[in-house]
Amino acid sequence: MGIAGYGKTEIRYDMFDMMRSAEEAKRFVKCERIYHRGQELAWDGKAILTMLEEKHGGIHIEDEAKKEALKRVFAIILWGELAAWKISAQLADRLVPLEAKMAATSQAHDEARHFYVMYDYLTKLDYVPERLDRAPQALLDLVLDTDELPYKILGMQLMIETIALTVFQTVRELGIEPVLCELMRYFERDEARHVGLGMQYLPTLMKKMNRRQVGALITFQARIMMWALWELKVLAPDFETLGLDPREVLERGRKKQLYALGEAFEAIGLSVQDSRNVAADGLVAVAEVLFPTEENRHSLRKRLAAAYSSYFGGDEEYDAEDFDVHRRHTIETARGATDTGETDDLDTAVVPSAAE
Repeated sequence: MGIAGYGKTEIRYDMFDMMRSAEEAKRFVKCERIYHRGQELAWDGKAILTMLEEKHGGIHIEDEAKKEALKRVFAIILWGELAAWKISAQLADRLVPLEAKMAATSQAHDEARHFYVMYDYLTKLDYVPERLDRAPQALLDLVLDTDELPYKILGMQLMIETIALTVFQTVRELGIEPVLCELMRYFERDEARHVGLGMQYLPTLMKKMNRRQVGALITFQARIMMWALWELKVLAPDFETLGLDPREVLERGRKKQLYALGEAFEAIGLSVQDSRNVAADGLVAVAEVLFPTEENRHSLRKRLAAAYSSYFGGDEEYDAEDFDVHRRHTIETARGATDTGETDDLDTAVVPSAAE
């Protein structure tokens, strides 16, 4: 604590002191671009929700079972957005480099909008806020409560955000409710930028970690995956009511996570496969038991065989296209402009020559 301007201060005068390689400089320019793109693409939540209701003649779900299932799934999204708002505000305060701090600040602004828009939408479905089930509560608390910045960024930007993107995309493609499906395009555009912060800044934190610390980080990831699997199992009946295959949701989400993690790890010369540990591999195997294929559904022996194969299996594949699709939606911004997503690419960021 400083006294009369002397001693310790919360103002980080060292935020410009970090030495950066050319590759790291590129990543920080992309972090800064996340902030500026957030400014350009900000949308008016109240206006967009009203516009979509007028376009589709209101929010209508005639099937009461589907309505209740949708409310349960998106109630988790609602509280997840509040957690993301709190976590991004924590990051905006604690991250030191200017560009990363800017990106986290932009995310906090986006998450605030997501929270109130989702609450307004659910209210129109007669949703009454209530406490989350144990699994999603534990998952969010795990990331909210950690003081370790690498854990918080991996948990929020690379794990929770990719889970949300998976749900948004799957619900949108299924066409469950027109207003919600179009609204998801706006959410996806924002969330894709948030994942970008993790992909660009996590390598800076990880390069200071030894192998034991990287292993502990992956174990933290495994704990998140455990609660995410439990959450998916709890929601499986609701997904099935909505016409969603829980296994498809799981596999799609894992591919997005592998892509995001792979990009971050490769930036420091590691691979997702080489950095796996027993806990993470074990959860992949557990998923084969909890969410079997149709062929294995009625045979425990086949489930266990599939779990064994996945545990000792080869490298998993992921495709950038599975993630890039979220950036390409056409949206109406608060500035009155229509953005098609054609230029929403962090790789178009230009690195100042001095950084090279």
